Amino acid sequence: MNALRTDFIACGGGPLRGEIRVAGDKSISHRSIMLGSIAEGVTEVEGFLEGEDSLATLAAFRAMGVRIDRPSSGRVTVHGVGLHGLRAPQSDLDLGNSGTSMRLLAGLLSGQPFDARLVGDASLTRRPMARVATPLREMGARIDTAEGGRPPLFIRGGARLRGIDYRMPVASAQVKSALLLAGLYAEGATTVVEPAPTRDHTERMLSGFGYRVRREGALAQLEGGGRLTGTHVHVPADISSAAFFLVAASISPGSEVLLKDVGINPTRIGVIGILRLMGASIEVVSERESGGEPVADLLVRGAALRGIEIPVDLVPLAIDEFPVLFIAAASAEGETRLRGAEELRVKESDRIEVMATGLRALGVELETFPDGIRIRGCGSFGGGAVDSCGDHRIAMAFSVASLRATGPIEIADCANVATSFPDFRSLAASIGLSVEERPAAPGHAA
Repeated sequence: MNALRTDFIACGGGPLRGEIRVAGDKSISHRSIMLGSIAEGVTEVEGFLEGEDSLATLAAFRAMGVRIDRPSSGRVTVHGVGLHGLRAPQSDLDLGNSGTSMRLLAGLLSGQPFDARLVGDASLTRRPMARVATPLREMGARIDTAEGGRPPLFIRGGARLRGIDYRMPVASAQVKSALLLAGLYAEGATTVVEPAPTRDHTERMLSGFGYRVRREGALAQLEGGGRLTGTHVHVPADISSAAFFLVAASISPGSEVLLKDVGINPTRIGVIGILRLMGASIEVVSERESGGEPVADLLVRGAALRGIEIPVDLVPLAIDEFPVLFIAAASAEGETRLRGAEELRVKESDRIEVMATGLRALGVELETFPDGIRIRGCGSFGGGAVDSCGDHRIAMAFSVASLRATGPIEIADCANVATSFPDFRSLAASIGLSVEERPAAPGHAA
C-alpha cells in the first residue's frame, strides 16, 4: 500500500522517561468493524487504530455496502446491515498487508450469497492460507487459492455451510476466528478446540454483541442463525505495540515509563511473563475492565536482564512480540533459547531468519532452528545496517535495539510501520528514543 520505500536511522538515547498511550489494539480494531458491520443497529467504536491494516478492513466493508463514518481521533460509527445485509463488492477486496483481514474475511464471506476475491500486497501474497481454507471447505465453503495455498482467495457465494467439530493442528487465533465467523452462517454448532490458548478477542466481542458463545477451556462453540446487536466498543491500547516500549525501557538503565490503558487480555500477556522471567521490572497498576476486555497501566523500569529458556506455553501468548523480545535477549546477560515458534516463519516475513540476519550484522552470536532461535546475550552490540524486509515489527524492534548499540542502526524498508503503529516514531521521541525517517534512494519501492 506504500508506494515509496522508507528507511529509519535509530540513534538510541535514554534513559527513557515519560507517560504514553500507544496505538489502539489492532486485533480488536479489525473485529469491531467486522462485527459492527454484520450487527443490527449502530456500533460506536472508540480508540480505533487508524493504521493501514485496520483501514483495509474498514474499506472492505464499505465496498460491501456498509455505511461507516470516517474515523476521527479513534472514533468510528458503523451502521450495521445485519447478518445477511452485505452486498457483492464491485471489484477485488484489497487487504494490503493484513493477514488478519484476509483470514477472518475468508470465514465471514464463506457464508454470503455473492462471490468475492481477496487480494493483498506482495508480502501478504506469500502468506499461507490453506490453514484456513481447508477447514472452511470442510464446512462446505467453496474457496480457491493460488498455487501453494496462497492468496489471492476466490470465495464462491451461495455455499451451504454446516457446523463442524474442528481440532486445530496449530494454535492460531486467526483460523479459530475465521471458523467461528463462518459458523454464524452455518447449520448447527461450530466447535473449535485449540492445542494451546490463543487470543480470544473474537469470542469476547461476539458476546459483547449479544451472540452466545460457549467457552470451556480450549473449546469455543457457537450455533449458527443468531443475531448480533450494535453496541459500544472501547479499543484498549495494543499490548503488541506496548511491547516495543516495555523492552526499550527494560534495556535502558535508569528508565521509567508508564504505558497507559493497555489491554492485558490473559491470552495476550506472554510478553510480560517472558520479560519478567528475564528479570524485567514491570508493574501492573490500575487494573480495570473496559468493553469486556481487561485493561491496566504498565509501569516499566530499567533492569538487568538475563537469558532464559522461554517456556513453550508462553510462545502462543507472545507470538507477535518475538522480534522485540529477540532484542531483549541480545541485550541480556547469558543465553536465551526459544523453541516451538515455527509460526514465526510465516508472518509478514520469516521473522526468525530476518531477525537473525539483522542481529548477526550487529555482531550478536546466535543459532537458528526450524522452530526457534538461540541468542547469546552480550549486553551491548555494534551499530550497522539491517533490512526489515518490509516487516513493521522488525523495523520497530531494531529501532529499540539502538538503545544498546555502540553506533546508529540503519534500518531499510520501514514504510509498513504505518500498518500497525502510525505514531511509533513520535511516541518514541517523546520519551527519549531517537528514530529518524529517511526516504530511500529513488527507484526503491516498498
